[in-house]
Amino acid sequence: MDNQTKICQNCHNEFTIESEDFDFYEKMDLPAPAMCPVCRWKYLLAFWVFGRFRIAKSALSGKTIITVFPESVPFPIYDRAEFVSDAWDPLTYGKDYDQSRPFIDQLVELQSRVPHPHQEGLKNTNSDWTDDVWESKDAYLTRSAVGLENIIYGYRLANCKNSIDITYSFDLDRCYDCLYCFKSYNLKYSFNCRDCMDSYFLYDCRNCQNCFMSWNLRNQKYCILNQPYSKEDYFKKIEEYNLLSRSSIEKLKKEFWQHIKSDAVHRPHYNVQVANTTGNILTNDKNCYQCYFYEESENCRYIFRGFQSKEIIDSISPFKSEKCGLGALDQVGYNNTCNLYASSCRFSSYLDACDESEYCFGCVGLRKKKYCILNKQYSEEGYKTLVEKIKSDMKNRGEWGKFFPLSAAYSRYNLSLAQMMFPMTKDEALKFGAKWEETVEPHYENIISGDDLPDTIEQVKDEIVKQRILCPETKLSYNITKDELQFYREHNIPLPRRHFDWRTLERFKPFSYMVTKQNGVCHFCKKDIEHYYSPELAFQKIACLDCYQREVA
Repeated sequence: MDNQTKICQNCHNEFTIESEDFDFYEKMDLPAPAMCPVCRWKYLLAFWVFGRFRIAKSALSGKTIITVFPESVPFPIYDRAEFVSDAWDPLTYGKDYDQSRPFIDQLVELQSRVPHPHQEGLKNTNSDWTDDVWESKDAYLTRSAVGLENIIYGYRLANCKNSIDITYSFDLDRCYDCLYCFKSYNLKYSFNCRDCMDSYFLYDCRNCQNCFMSWNLRNQKYCILNQPYSKEDYFKKIEEYNLLSRSSIEKLKKEFWQHIKSDAVHRPHYNVQVANTTGNILTNDKNCYQCYFYEESENCRYIFRGFQSKEIIDSISPFKSEKCGLGALDQVGYNNTCNLYASSCRFSSYLDACDESEYCFGCVGLRKKKYCILNKQYSEEGYKTLVEKIKSDMKNRGEWGKFFPLSAAYSRYNLSLAQMMFPMTKDEALKFGAKWEETVEPHYENIISGDDLPDTIEQVKDEIVKQRILCPETKLSYNITKDELQFYREHNIPLPRRHFDWRTLERFKPFSYMVTKQNGVCHFCKKDIEHYYSPELAFQKIACLDCYQREVA
């Protein structure tokens, strides 16, 4: 089919369905979407929990568990080890298909009854306060990571250790407050850097050492505000900035971002080694269209975050998957549609929290099953006949190819990854069809405001680890652990005055302004370019690739 222009049923903006999209949807037997790509991502990301960690009890054994699921979830929560055990059978929840009712309504009813695991993640040691963390040791209040050691307050990390407050970074050691940094050591308050060490406040720097408040540097030492110093003069000058003081750090952060806005040169996108690919924050991708935060994948369209996948469309977080469509965290999957939190499943549709299953339809919590519908076992012939009947009924009702309703999301919109990438107000979220979680201010007898914390770490006493701290921004409480305090003292870092989730969201915020294509003009050669920096970032020196390489490299 030719390209087709439609009006998004949610935001009412125009969007185009490309001819290549129609080919994809036809292969997947999916209808063309009614929402624009951004609204599709918002919808799917609302199912990805970014909730508050809480202590609960496994509904199966009463064992104490740590989970990010809110108390409002309708289904029982089991300890993950119990969930994958033989202590219960998900087929006991099976039900017959009622052709007089919408199928998705029946699926949501099943979802509300079947137990779910309390967290994602395996092969961890001393890392109970985590979610979606794998093969890690001594991780705390951290999400979406693999191969960690001694990490506190991390999000989307790989092979990092001995660091605090780091976000979307790989291979860091002894770092603090960094975003999108790689293979670096003792780096602090930095963004988009690689192979740097012993530095503060760097942006878009490569292979730099002992540099401060600088941008676009390559292979430099002892630079301040991009100006070179002798080794002796560099350290004398650094002392003048008073990095021990919280108020001084906050002032430097504002100055740093002003330099990023006004002085730094920005390439059109953050893509590395891509071919025939559009989107942003991509690495080693080929033939991908309108994808973001995506790595080592090919022949995919409209993907938001994922890794090593092929021929996927309209999905979030496909991981080593192939030939799948309209999925949310459908990982290691093959030929699936409309799956939610599924792992290692094939030839299946409308699964939730299922593992290692194939030829299943509308099931919840299955493990190593085949030919099941609504958690009921069928013969191969019976399964195929009934699935065709259900799909026909769904198409007649206009259900087929629609994802789970937002009412079936595990958490509210403001406690999902959607709020991180596409923030909404409460009214906007409710209008979108999502739910909202109200913040309840904690009641502790011994609690202080984060604004009342000492200005320097030298002023902090050991008793702080027994103190609850109230974040003035979120009205949530937090505490300082012994290991955290030791790190701050070792690195002379003042105590954080805001809740750790607020800090992660604030640190990640620049990326929320880099996920829509913009038309602009190269700051240097004045030719028309496409880039991915929204006007809210106020970046003044956006360059074409040729000019960027000439000015920076």
